[in-house]
Amino acid sequence: MVRTHVLALDQGTTSSRAIVFDRDGLPFSSAQHEFPQVFPSPGHVTHDPEAIWASQLRSAREALAAADLRAGDLAAIGITNQRETVVVWERTTGRPVADAIVWQSRITAPAVDRLRADGHEPLFRERTGLPLDAYFSGPKIAHILDAQPGLRARAERGELAAGTIDSFLIWRLTGGRVHVTDVSNASRTLLFDIHRLAWDEELCRIAGVPMAVLPEVRASSEVYGETDASVLGATVPIASAIGDQQGALFGQGCLTDGRAKNTYGTGAFLLLDTGDRPVASKNGLLTTVAWRLGPGGPVSYALEGAVFIAGAAVQWFRDGLRAIESAGDIEALAEEVDDTQGVYLVPAFVGLGAPYWDASARGTIVGLTRGTTLAHLARATIDSIAYQVYDVLEAMEADTGERLDVVRVDGGAAVNDRLLQLQADLLGVPVERPVVTETTALGAALLAGIATGVWRDAAEATATWRLDRRFEPRMAADERERRMRGWRRAVERSRGWAAED
Repeated sequence: MVRTHVLALDQGTTSSRAIVFDRDGLPFSSAQHEFPQVFPSPGHVTHDPEAIWASQLRSAREALAAADLRAGDLAAIGITNQRETVVVWERTTGRPVADAIVWQSRITAPAVDRLRADGHEPLFRERTGLPLDAYFSGPKIAHILDAQPGLRARAERGELAAGTIDSFLIWRLTGGRVHVTDVSNASRTLLFDIHRLAWDEELCRIAGVPMAVLPEVRASSEVYGETDASVLGATVPIASAIGDQQGALFGQGCLTDGRAKNTYGTGAFLLLDTGDRPVASKNGLLTTVAWRLGPGGPVSYALEGAVFIAGAAVQWFRDGLRAIESAGDIEALAEEVDDTQGVYLVPAFVGLGAPYWDASARGTIVGLTRGTTLAHLARATIDSIAYQVYDVLEAMEADTGERLDVVRVDGGAAVNDRLLQLQADLLGVPVERPVVTETTALGAALLAGIATGVWRDAAEATATWRLDRRFEPRMAADERERRMRGWRRAVERSRGWAAED
């Protein structure tokens, strides 16, 4: 029997999802389960790794059942994941030694500040393409090892393993036989030389991470091993791993230099494919590895602007303010008013990411009057997502000297037509939404399918992309500039709020 179905495990910040894709690149079945978010202190976010594993395994089994498939019917499994979140676990038992530190957490900001004060940032930027920031995963590993007596010594003896969520899932899926990551996830650690495509011993020493805990770095599309039969009922090749945003870039078919996508998830992530050349940013963006196709195969790079809070702002509006029952209700509430009446929300709840990189910024609402209602705040919440993406696009065009002609979009908030129309208006370029908006999972499935022969190559795999709707810009230039002036004033008032006097 020719196997043509691929199971994508999409392990996200707030939920774990599993989607079975067919050879046409269409979702055949899916399942999804949320897991708890833990906030031990202001600016610190953690996850229980066992909750991540349980939710992901349950989703995988339910997606297979919904498709009336058994594990043995699959061609492969592909994995995509929240990137900078890290887990440290025991090699003998597979048990985590602490909760995972989430990419949103600012717990390592003091340690990163010390590295910067010691003059290390130029070295890290040159080799990793990244600024020194608490966002990235290497310092999180060091923090976990130093938080409990004896862990660092155990790590140096080789008793512990550490990695991003893809590594943890692969370890569990293979019954502890395989400890790997791919180049895209490795490039987000501050420990990986993106030019040599290898862990950097000097950077690991400076960051305080023993190299003994790190996984082997492999291509984004190749067979790493097989699942243990006890996990899903049969052995299945695990044939891709890719960071969620790079996965979406691939799933959107952005395979040529100059193609860009934006994902509206918990955060917002605009990525531009720069081909086989890493482009150093002078405007607050990240230079990152996009993917590697096959062992020793070609490597693609990307420029990225990472916005920490996008869809999470809507979650705050729902759970923090308790203003709506479900996230989808915000669009109808926002439509009750024509505009925000000058109200701006800057959702810097965990600081500001690109292009500002201000860990001391905090969430701010400005322009309130007696006439302000929840509808105005709902509209300001949606608008804040589009404004932040505009900031990133402006920096991206400054870095490349080129203007994008289209941006493809995906993620949970991509169903919000009003947001996408505003995004096109602000960016001044068309915004395209595909039929399949789960492009993060699709990218992982396509990469796994390429590695196992479901598709001949990347071109055939990404030819499955289909357009759902194209949003054309229609806002006048003076109105766009007026709105952005107000946004920039609001951002300035949020910056440095949590800085010490």
